[in-house]
Formats: sequence, C-alpha cells, structure tokens
Amino acid sequence: MKPAEATGAGVIAVAAPAKINLYLHLLGRRDDGYHLLDSLIVFLDFADTVSVRLADGLSLGLSGPSAPALEGTGDNLVLDAARALAEAGGCKAGAAIELTKRVPVAAGLGGGSADAAATLLALSTLWRLDLPHARLAEIALGLGADVPVCLDSRPAFVGGIGEELEPAPSLPPVWVTLVNPGKALATKDVFAAHGGGFTRPGRFNASLKDAGALANQLRPLGNGLTAAALRLAPGIGEVLEAIEATEGCLLARMSGSGATCFGLYNDEAGATAAAGAIRRAHPDWRLEVARLIAGRDDLD
Repeated sequence: MKPAEATGAGVIAVAAPAKINLYLHLLGRRDDGYHLLDSLIVFLDFADTVSVRLADGLSLGLSGPSAPALEGTGDNLVLDAARALAEAGGCKAGAAIELTKRVPVAAGLGGGSADAAATLLALSTLWRLDLPHARLAEIALGLGADVPVCLDSRPAFVGGIGEELEPAPSLPPVWVTLVNPGKALATKDVFAAHGGGFTRPGRFNASLKDAGALANQLRPLGNGLTAAALRLAPGIGEVLEAIEATEGCLLARMSGSGATCFGLYNDEAGATAAAGAIRRAHPDWRLEVARLIAGRDDLD
C-alpha cells in the first residue's frame, strides 16, 4: 500500500507503520515530570491503516485483529487528531474514519501515535487543507511525544520529550521478529516505575554495511525503561531470553515502554525461522515478522 492512496468511492487510505526503539536512553527529568529522551526510532512494514471519506460529523469505526482492545474505550488519538486538525485548518467538513488495527495496543510499538499521524495525513488530503509540514508537526506534538516522528515514518534520532528530530544515518536492510507476550503496559506507568538513573546520548553517524554491523553499534546502548517494565511485567525477561536463544539473532531488545520485544536478523528467512521456533514454544504469544523501512515511500 502506498503512503497515501485513493481507494475509490472517495476514500483516502494512509498506512500507520509501527515503530521500534533500537535504543532508548533517559537523559534526565524536567521539573514538570517529563523525561528527556535520546532514542533511535525506526519504522516497520507492519502497519495499521487509517481510511477516511467525507461524511456529516466525525465517526470512527474499528476493525482488525487488535481492534477489540480499543472497543468501549471512548475517544482515542484518532478522533483527537481529527478534531485538532479541523480546528487548526478552520475546517467544518466531517469524515467517517475507519481504523484497521493490526499493531497491538499499549505494546511499545507506537501504534496510537502512528494512527494519529496517519489521521492527520489522510484528513489533510481529504479536506484539501494546505497546512505546511511544520504546522502538522506542531499539531502532532500536541497529541503526543511520538506523533511527530510518525508523520514521515523515517529513521530518526529523537530528543527532548519527542519534539527534537534528527535524521538518522542510512541504515542497512534489517529484518525483525516482534514478540508480544499479551501483556499491555501503559507508557505512563512504566515511566512512573523508573527509579532514576540516567545515561548519556547514544547517537552515532557511522556507515553500517549490514545488519550485523548495526547490531554491534547498538549493543553497548540499551533501553533505559527495561528494568521498570520488568518490575511491572516480569515475563518480559522470558521473552528476551526466548529471542536471544534463536539461531541468527543479532540483538534482542525491548521496544519503547514494552511489553513488545524484538530480535534483529540478517534476512527474512532468519526472522521467520526464529518466529516459528518461538511460536512452537509459546503458542500464546503474538509474533510478527517485519522489515525496517526507509520511509513511507518504502511501503509496498
């Protein structure tokens, strides 16, 4: 699916790629309680889809394997994004929004943020708004710290509380096995459980020839929220051990605030074999195999 695609009957569809944090360092904490971050965020070809068409008022329909987790929760970031965009653009048109939800909820994969960003892009096209990208980024930041980076879905170093974006160096082809043990972790709860201890930035500008070189670059770095997440969901440790035990795993790490963890592999065959081995041992865990993308134009 292309980044923004007209699918007929006046429908605009936009992909909402999941993200992973290849590393996540906590640098400090502001007086208002927000943590200062340094992270390398990359995106996958595993994605939700936001589809919109003109309608009276705003409505949201849900479908897809992860939709039940959102049902009955009332408003979410998709409708928040639609309202914020309408206000910023002075738009009185409505829209029927359909969210096809594949990415697990509260899983450290940025699904809600990606959905909000895709909503901004889809409705900007549907409503024929001419807001500059910088204005969209401002609206995105008002919705959540991870939303701005999801607008372009390109690899980026993220700083501040999420508003400072710096393009990452070109990354080699990498395949990923995602493993989610079925445990939802609220980001705010994981940050609240962080007992302190801050680290230095981990940014690099090295030219990396392959997935192995990327893993070596990342190995001394880490995820500063892992210990906090383990206190809330000890089973994450078992997930990391299962990934590390697979043949060909270059690096195993938790993404974001968890509970999803990932392994890096040289190719699709290795990632698929790893997923199969883990699935046989843990049939109740959710697994996905995906590849890193260079941006929205890299989506099939």
